[in-house]
Amino acid sequence: MDAAGSTERSEALSRLARSSHTAFIDDNTMYVWGGYQVIAGEDVILPSDEIWLCNLNSGAWERREITGDTPPDLSDFCGSHLNGILYVFGGCDPNGYTNQMYTLDLAEQQFKWRKLTDTLGTTPSPRNKHSCWIHRDRLIYFGGYGCKTIGEVQNTSSTNFIVEEMSWTTIGNTLFRCWGWNNEVNVFDTHTATWSMPETKGPVPVPRGCHASALVGNKGYICGGVEKLELDMFCLDLETWTWTQFDLPPSCLPMGRLMHTMTPVSDHTLFIYGGLGTDGNTLNDAWQFNTQKREWTKLLHQHKDKPRVCHTACLGRDNDVVLFGGSSNMCILVDSVAVLRSPSQNHCKDVIVFQTQPYSLFRLCEDSMGKNPERFVKQLNWLPSKLRSKVEKRVAFFSATPPVLTA
Repeated sequence: MDAAGSTERSEALSRLARSSHTAFIDDNTMYVWGGYQVIAGEDVILPSDEIWLCNLNSGAWERREITGDTPPDLSDFCGSHLNGILYVFGGCDPNGYTNQMYTLDLAEQQFKWRKLTDTLGTTPSPRNKHSCWIHRDRLIYFGGYGCKTIGEVQNTSSTNFIVEEMSWTTIGNTLFRCWGWNNEVNVFDTHTATWSMPETKGPVPVPRGCHASALVGNKGYICGGVEKLELDMFCLDLETWTWTQFDLPPSCLPMGRLMHTMTPVSDHTLFIYGGLGTDGNTLNDAWQFNTQKREWTKLLHQHKDKPRVCHTACLGRDNDVVLFGGSSNMCILVDSVAVLRSPSQNHCKDVIVFQTQPYSLFRLCEDSMGKNPERFVKQLNWLPSKLRSKVEKRVAFFSATPPVLTA
């Protein structure tokens, strides 16, 4: 590679460090899009016309360009992956809060953005910091912070939208516009491109954003994102639209937090990591929540030196949890007027893997030969011949893979 090409790739790889992005894993490849960095003390939104792919076998990164109806610079959007398509909804663009949706079909040879403009039903109000469950080919969004007109607020229950700010805004005619948090449930059917809002029952969570969410079976879970000393947990049955609150003694609960992650690692277990704690610190603790026993368990792990906030967490092979990006030290400033986030230079670009269950013998063999293939081959005599043959083929595969190109 010539000097110019090397410099260009180096500059591109420097953009891997990011926070508030979206990531998902498909066929042991992790896709990463969006987010922001801090350059010269200012937040800078990363390009919308590129997506990064990480081969989780080799660790190699690849940058792919995207054409089409490229989204504007977006922050705090919600990205969801369903049936080979990335859906991006909401967030803030240069003009303020938005409720636009964009799609990217990853099966196409040339990646191309498409803006959805012909949807049916009532589109949710503009918002950011919301989350999404994917259930039966539907995108089910919860919560977030955004704006409504005074008419929309008057038609919304006071328990579903907490107004924080109000102002006059001129959009055609003069409208009174309100900003605040919501606990709405909005459903987008990807087959019919139709929006709907189901009527829910049970103890509804208080309006919030910056929370974590995960799907287990037919139930969607959310936790955190509100200024409580302890981490709360709610569940929504996506068949009956009934909310359940897990009421546990405060002494048994993790510290309250926001901008953390929650990942399903079995049919009854959720894995929670990091976030910004109510003590103002970026956290490095890991927890499991058993949805059957309704109990929390704090986990010991080897990544205590990697606190994270605004990161992503995906379910990998063998129920590994794969973390990427985020900030290792978010700073919150408080004055007499407002609470402000100080731009952080500590954005990360490393991939962190949490093992949540014992590995199979074959997985242990792969990991060992990846570290020292030649030494591993010499130690195969004790294996049955069929298994030894499989392992030798995997050794040959790993030996032929290109070197890892880290950022």
